[in-house]
Amino acid sequence: MAGYLISFDDGAMTFPKEDLPDVAEAAHAVMQEAKDAGVWVFGGGLTNHEDVSVVATDGTVTDGPESKAYLGGFCVVDVPSREQALEWAAKVAVACRCAQEVREFVPDPAV
Repeated sequence: MAGYLISFDDGAMTFPKEDLPDVAEAAHAVMQEAKDAGVWVFGGGLTNHEDVSVVATDGTVTDGPESKAYLGGFCVVDVPSREQALEWAAKVAVACRCAQEVREFVPDPAV
């Protein structure tokens, strides 16, 4: 099995505010489906990118984002193939009403 990160950018969810309950329900249904299928590892939405803290290599902490690209939410699935990760990403995209990025985790040779 391989781990895949399925994610979307902050601000990608551009549906009307009144649709939020329906989107949340659809997203939770996909999450439950992934749990029932045994592929769900972890996931969630992230707080506002303005609440970010960046810790430098010297330990200095700076409040506020360092880049212009912000992660809005994500999930991690453990599936046998990239094709299956793409299938789950498609389900998440429909539920969340926004495109999803799919990236494979680099395998840990010590595991």
